[in-house]
Amino acid sequence: MASHPTSEARPARAATIHEVARRAGVSHQTVSRFLRGLGPFRPDTVTRVEAAIKELDYRPNMIARSMRTRQTGVLTALLPSPVTQMPTPMLAAAAEAAHAAGYFMEIAVVEGPAEARSRRARELMGSGRVEGVLSLAGLPDMDDQPKTATSGALTIIEQFDDDLRGLGGLADAGALREIVRTLADWGHRRFLHIQGPEEWTSARARREVYEQTIAERGLESHGVVGGGWSAAIGYESIRALEDSSGVTAVIAANDFVAMGAIRAAHERGWQMPRDMSVTGWDDIDVGRYATPSLSTVTVDRAGRGRGAMRRLIALVRGEEPPSSAPEPNRVVLRESTGPAPQR
Repeated sequence: MASHPTSEARPARAATIHEVARRAGVSHQTVSRFLRGLGPFRPDTVTRVEAAIKELDYRPNMIARSMRTRQTGVLTALLPSPVTQMPTPMLAAAAEAAHAAGYFMEIAVVEGPAEARSRRARELMGSGRVEGVLSLAGLPDMDDQPKTATSGALTIIEQFDDDLRGLGGLADAGALREIVRTLADWGHRRFLHIQGPEEWTSARARREVYEQTIAERGLESHGVVGGGWSAAIGYESIRALEDSSGVTAVIAANDFVAMGAIRAAHERGWQMPRDMSVTGWDDIDVGRYATPSLSTVTVDRAGRGRGAMRRLIALVRGEEPPSSAPEPNRVVLRESTGPAPQR
């Protein structure tokens, strides 16, 4: 005998916006505005609508919504490859900002030259499937454009090059000048720079600021070594340092390089900062809890992603874009730096 569903079985059909409205005790227009992030709403209204959506397992019909309003609730973050260098903090913050405003953010990674990204951006904007595109790298012949009835909005922040290497504010090396000057004020006179890959704009910028500041302050540089972002680069650079080098301050390209350098110094019997001061860049979490804790430069990647997404959303909605800016790169001094040793 065929079995019959019990009275408690969930109906096969999906819940409608009108059912959500009845369950929450509000109008369907209020639910629609809530789903699009068009508040403000009273706290009790938000609680009731959210509860009704959860209880009914409501999923908006995006196709119907798109046909009716030309609004899909979808935004795309457009990136160059390779995915192995995905800017996770920036994208996570952008996604959070999109979600908070009632949008879904998808990620599109486009291989090939910048022209390929421009073609993909045009395809997305003309598809009617997305309301806006956030490009983290430059797009040839495409400037920020207003939203129209037939195309999405576009925001270009150009934080990365065609190989997903940092540009703009991400490559600003000004904080390194403060690091060298601070160490000089603490009595350090002979420095070593362990640089990042020469093909990276940020690595070249840090080397240039390092050399300029050393010259400006009349300090001595034992040279520039390295050429990568890994801890192994820092480790091998300090392992190869002559005992008679006189280096008391090491400026590493990033936190991984700095931690490798500290490990090698420890194996050679040198203590930080009694015998040598070491600084990094990026303020990764593990650096805060290392022994010694790492002096570094904090970079507001999340703020850049969040701000860029909010500008895109404002453009999509025809609103005034927010004026907030990411925090500038900031020096954080911890246990790995201190006064120069008395020799």
